[in-house]
Order: sequence, then C-alpha cells, then structure tokens
Amino acid sequence: MKTHATIYCLCTALLWSCSSDKSAITSDPRDAGNPAQPVACNEPATHTSVATYYFEADGSGNCLFDATPSDPMVAALASNAYNGSYACGQCIQVDGPDGSVTVRVVDSCPDCMNDQVDLHPQAFDGIAARELGRVDITWKVVPCDVSGAVRFHFKDGSNPYWTAVQIRNHRHGVAKLEAKQADGSYQELPRYDYNYFVAEQGLGDGPYEFRVTDIYGSQITEAGIALGDNVERTGSTQFPECI
Repeated sequence: MKTHATIYCLCTALLWSCSSDKSAITSDPRDAGNPAQPVACNEPATHTSVATYYFEADGSGNCLFDATPSDPMVAALASNAYNGSYACGQCIQVDGPDGSVTVRVVDSCPDCMNDQVDLHPQAFDGIAARELGRVDITWKVVPCDVSGAVRFHFKDGSNPYWTAVQIRNHRHGVAKLEAKQADGSYQELPRYDYNYFVAEQGLGDGPYEFRVTDIYGSQITEAGIALGDNVERTGSTQFPECI
C-alpha cells in the first residue's frame, strides 16, 4: 500500500537546471504517474560509434529485466557506456544511415568497442540493411515513452536481512536509490553490475520509504513499499518530462 509520493529538483549546475519555483514541479500523489510540471533537463551528449545486432536480444540480459519477446526495441551497450549498470533502463535514440530508432538498454556488451550499440535485429532493420551487419551511427540518451508510475522490483531471495531492489518503468535513467532509516535519514544503496540496489545487511521488515533520483537530479519519494521475494510493487508517480 502506497501512502504518499513527492517529487522535486536538486539543482546542480554541471548536470542540469530547473526552475527555482519548486511548487511548479511538485506532484499530487493521486496523479497516477504524471507530475504536474515538466523540468528543464541538460542536453544529452551525442556519441559516435558503430551498431551491430545479436539474435539473443529478448529484453533480458545483464540488467536482469524480464524478457520482453514482443518488444524488439532493446539493445546492449559497450562496457564504457553500460557503466556498471548505470545505463540500464535508459532509452537511447540511435541514428544510422537509413533511419532512427529508440531502444531501451537491457544488456552489456563486454566485447564491443567504446560506445558501440548492439541491437535486436529488428531494431537494426530500422537504421540500416541487416546484411551490412555493422554500420556507423550516432546515439544519445532520450526519455523513455513509459506510462504509469515507477515500479520497485525485489530480487528473488530478498528478505529483512538482505534486500535487493531494482527500479523499473522509469522515464529517465536512475542515478541513485536511498532508503529512509528509523532516525529519518536516508541510506544510499550501492548499485551492482546486475542492476540491483542492494542493502547487504537488509532493510528490516518494512514497509519502506524509498527516494529515487534520476540522471537529471529529479527525485521521487515513495512510502509504504512492502517487502517481497521476487515481487514488484508499483509506486504512485513518475519522473517529470523534460522541456
């Protein structure tokens, strides 16, 4: 059961900018996944590399998301861009010689060259003829076209003494997850290469209050998130759109 959700900005000059009027970006917890106002996000960097494809792409991979065989718009990123799972769940726009596709990052590609994108074959078809196998591209991070609220997935084996949480269905990349402690402070949970935030000593019986920060500094706070073993809990809000 969810009790409340809030969202706000932390302005960091090097990463992004936002309105000084914080009231303009607060969300009503009854507004299912749709913050009231968008925020200003920094211009994403453009990466230049190559794209390939792999037949095993099915939505699962090193990010440990569930397979989504009906959705071919997925990709693996080279290790430098995967960045220890930091890229997991982000969406990128890939521009090739024959077109552009937007794909979700679900896997890493340790053997790829820097910034290389390894696509589902059908995604590759959107940028070039498949028989080419490898083409020059540019790509950049873009918001994901999600509906509804951010979700919290507890890894199998999670319990009060070892708790692993993954964030899913997020519009922007996730930069940080924190859990509220009994004294009111927030404990940051380290993120592992397999895309779970893990409290090695556990977080207790719950329910929990989590604070999630996206790559632009916007934050969502969700309370009343009950513990589960291989269970997914849906929050009540979503990261704001960019303007």
